[in-house]
Amino acid sequence: MNHEPYDTLAATYAVGALDGQDRVEFERHLAGGCDICEATLRESAETLAALARARPPMIPPPAVREELLRRIGTAPARRGALRPRPLVWAVGTIVATLAVAAFTGAYVAARYEARLGQMARETAALHARVQREEAALREQLAVYRSAADLLRDPQAQVVTLRGLGPSPEATGRVIWHPANGGYVFVANLPSAPPGKAYELWTIGDAAPQPAGLFQVDASGRGAHRIAPVAGGQQVKIFAVTLEVEAGVQKPEGPMVLASAK
Repeated sequence: MNHEPYDTLAATYAVGALDGQDRVEFERHLAGGCDICEATLRESAETLAALARARPPMIPPPAVREELLRRIGTAPARRGALRPRPLVWAVGTIVATLAVAAFTGAYVAARYEARLGQMARETAALHARVQREEAALREQLAVYRSAADLLRDPQAQVVTLRGLGPSPEATGRVIWHPANGGYVFVANLPSAPPGKAYELWTIGDAAPQPAGLFQVDASGRGAHRIAPVAGGQQVKIFAVTLEVEAGVQKPEGPMVLASAK
């Protein structure tokens, strides 16, 4: 009898892919004591075992393990089926182990890949925030150093600002030098509404002159550099108003801070 069909069936049976009448016929043939098929199955079992040992050990998720045990426990017994030999059980066990290991590896890899992607995005966002905060702190430090240097000049003066109108709790200080300009520091000012900004004014003998726009942080604090007044004119009053974000050339909004006359 030509043995070639059984060679193909043995190779398919070794990986657990043989089913139906072909499986019945091959197991009957195997029960008859075919040394060639026994050797084929033994070699396949050894190869699969080596592959299984080469993979890192992985524990399948509980749901996968329970489903596999349930299917094994509820599989109907075939009438007239021959009792499997130990070698057949070994091959089936190895195939099942490799299938579970492959599924588990893909499952774990997908979970970790998603988590690593999320961690990378969170790290990038944190890094960007730290960079912004560091830049803001450096800018603040530069302002404070310049203000401290300005205070060393005998011509510099400190002017107090008091809250008015809608911001009576607001406070402020102006460090001013007639030739070099200065800085204004404010506190307890509410954040400007969308489309609005705080505008500083210098007032002397003439009309108020715009001296720049600024915003405050979430705590109500802000700082702003004041350029020297053109022509070296004397400043008698410093004032802050709430204006449109682009600024205006003369005060239009409510005054929130002002120095005494």
